[in-house]
Amino acid sequence: MSTRFPFRADDLTLAAINALVHTLHPEVDVAHFEVRETFLFGSGQVSTAGRIALSVTYEGERAAEFPREVVLKVARPELGALPLYANEVSFYTRLRRELGTHVETPRCVGGIHDATTGMFGLALEDLRTRGATFSNVKTPHSIADMHSLLDSAARLHAAYWESPRFATDLRWVQTHVEGELHAFFEHPDLVPALIRQQVTDVQFKRELVQAIGQTPDTLHAQVRRVQAHHARLPRTVVHGDMHAGNTYRLPDGTGGLVDPQLSVRGFCMHDVTYLLATGLSVEQRRRHERELLAYYLDRLRAAGVERPPDPHAAFLEYRRAVAWCVYVGWLTTPIENYGWEITVMNHVRLLTAYRDLETAAAIASLPDA
Repeated sequence: MSTRFPFRADDLTLAAINALVHTLHPEVDVAHFEVRETFLFGSGQVSTAGRIALSVTYEGERAAEFPREVVLKVARPELGALPLYANEVSFYTRLRRELGTHVETPRCVGGIHDATTGMFGLALEDLRTRGATFSNVKTPHSIADMHSLLDSAARLHAAYWESPRFATDLRWVQTHVEGELHAFFEHPDLVPALIRQQVTDVQFKRELVQAIGQTPDTLHAQVRRVQAHHARLPRTVVHGDMHAGNTYRLPDGTGGLVDPQLSVRGFCMHDVTYLLATGLSVEQRRRHERELLAYYLDRLRAAGVERPPDPHAAFLEYRRAVAWCVYVGWLTTPIENYGWEITVMNHVRLLTAYRDLETAAAIASLPDA
């Protein structure tokens, strides 16, 4: 039976929303819903998925336990059957509940993915009801803000650090070197072609890539080399797309994480690098990156990782991980997704980090496989 979920607010029905909620909570029904707001592509707030904000009334003995304000994440059908959609549904429906309050990330009420059509739906608590403010590269982040986000990252990573479950019930978690996500990012007609087109057609991207002495093809080769290397290091569940725009801040200062569409089994510096390189100004990063790495490693140890990477090794892998942040993280991204300033500033921060940290040299020092 098809589990296709509507992607337009006008097509939502009680039956569709109940089917979504019942994936995780068959004991509760939605009696009524009202569309409050929609976020569409081109608004500067949407990249690979649309969002629809709802007010929901539940019925059943446990109705009071569920969030009345929810945000539906839905597919952008013009993008096709992206593996990102299935991956995010899996994170929220298979991992989110066992993380509990240990990691600050939205509560999930239900999730559906239709493998035939690629359509999906995710019902998440509307974080605005908790006073959350959402970040991007333009948001000033203090060192205390970064500490709180690194706390969340460390707790997520520690929960699955070299877990034996990757051989049993977590075998479904993909990696950077195999699985549908890997195939999507490596298929020559998909992401590599998109990046070449972006660098060819968008002048600031083209000149920034030229400024670091690289091309789309050389950056791609560097990413592949780093990912193969990181696959031999201790792995855990990583968020996978931990740039500043996928974070939020609660009124008490707690930092949270959203949009784990690229979550895989990977090396921790993949997340930490992306967070620091996009969440800090160039000056802040240059001044504080080493102490923030040390802070993260300390929090990893406090969360139960007995042998975290040593500071020297962590910094070396931090330098190498910048290549992915540049190549996949933002060279893929059209200006229409987030607008001119956010897109340009992410490129400036990341390509400056690539140059500052001598990422090309750090990758070149890797032994041949």
